[in-house]
Amino acid sequence: MPDETSREDEPETAPGPDRPETRHGVPAPAPPADDDENGGDGETAGGAGSVAPSGALRPEEPDEPVGERDPATGAPVSLPPTPAFTERVPPEPGTPDPAHDVEQRRREAGVDHRFPFGRPGQPLGRAHPFVFGFTAALGVITAWMLVKAATNAKSVIVMIIVAMFLAVGLNPAVERLRRFGFPRSAAVASVFLVVILFFAGFVASLVQPVSEQVTELRHNIPEYVQQLQDNRTLADWDKRYGLLDRAEKAVTSEDFQKSLTDTATGIGKVAVNGVFQTITILILTLYFLSSLPQIKTFFYQLAPRSRRARVALLGDEILDRIGGYVAGQFTIAFIAGVCSYVFLSIVGVKYALALALIVAVTDLIPLVGATIGAAVVCLVAFLTGDLTDLIVCAIFYLIYQQVENYLVYPRVMKRTVDVQPAVTIVAALVGAALLGVVGALLAIPTAAAISLLIREVVMPRQETL
Repeated sequence: MPDETSREDEPETAPGPDRPETRHGVPAPAPPADDDENGGDGETAGGAGSVAPSGALRPEEPDEPVGERDPATGAPVSLPPTPAFTERVPPEPGTPDPAHDVEQRRREAGVDHRFPFGRPGQPLGRAHPFVFGFTAALGVITAWMLVKAATNAKSVIVMIIVAMFLAVGLNPAVERLRRFGFPRSAAVASVFLVVILFFAGFVASLVQPVSEQVTELRHNIPEYVQQLQDNRTLADWDKRYGLLDRAEKAVTSEDFQKSLTDTATGIGKVAVNGVFQTITILILTLYFLSSLPQIKTFFYQLAPRSRRARVALLGDEILDRIGGYVAGQFTIAFIAGVCSYVFLSIVGVKYALALALIVAVTDLIPLVGATIGAAVVCLVAFLTGDLTDLIVCAIFYLIYQQVENYLVYPRVMKRTVDVQPAVTIVAALVGAALLGVVGALLAIPTAAAISLLIREVVMPRQETL
């Protein structure tokens, strides 16, 4: 009793971090013992899991450290001990040079049974100057080789592009025949037969006037020489400057004969090369036209699956515009050829059919084709007729070109290609500067494809930014 009274009269001790809180002499419950006090078994006497000072349960810890386990069964496995290796010893001041001392060389390299020639150093990263320089040099060499290969194969690449362009342009005619029940092989054969007949007719129409003109020139050479000799002006110039003697020396010289032979050989090579390229383009066009659906499907499958449908729709639209451009150009050329044939037949100019075909073919060239055809017709009309024929032909083609440029061409191209006239002119000029006549032919459908991609892909994306 005295002990209890004295305890109640004692002042209460303020609780602290090291003192348990007591109230009215009743001791507070002691905190749970740590794992060390419980013998490391992680359990109290009551069998419950150990409790942290915060009141949370402690996770159970394995009695022994777990080693490597088999990923298939989960059972522990024992791995062979890792063989010891010799660490690379950094050089110290005053040590021998490894270039002369073999033992120092082995110590610094860390030679052991695993690395008999020393431990390898750290691999070179991508940012290392050597790796960067080597990769850059390799890229430049590869790009240069590709450009050189493309330059050497320029003629072949141009033929492939022209053949594909013609195949895409003739494909609408094939599809139209298929709507009438033709199988694709028969439709392709029919369209290609029409193309072959056109080229054969064009060549046949030129053979007769050329052979006649050559024969006529050969028979009239003596007459032309006599007219030159009887000309007073030429006779006066010959007395003053000795023109005939100079001309005779120039013609009989070895250099003139050699240059004439080289010129004739060059003309022959150009003619043979032109025939070979024409035949090659026709054969490639036939192959491309017959397998155009498979070619389109192959290129569409190169696009990601999530975008393949949109790529296919845009690709079909681009091909349709190229086909429309080719059909429009052939329509304009056909109109020009028919009008030229009717006009030349009425005026009475010789070789009206051949000249009309020349006008039709040259009219396929944008911007300057009609002018070239008109110049050829006017020249032939003057040589086979008189000055009146030249003036009449010049007036006719001057009026016709204005009608074609401002009435026929815009209406046809607006319906088939849908390209602004300014874009057409700029594209034709740039294409002609890059690839000549072929570039001028391909420039307008290329501009139509680029304008379609800008309108359908670039502009909508800009609106979402």
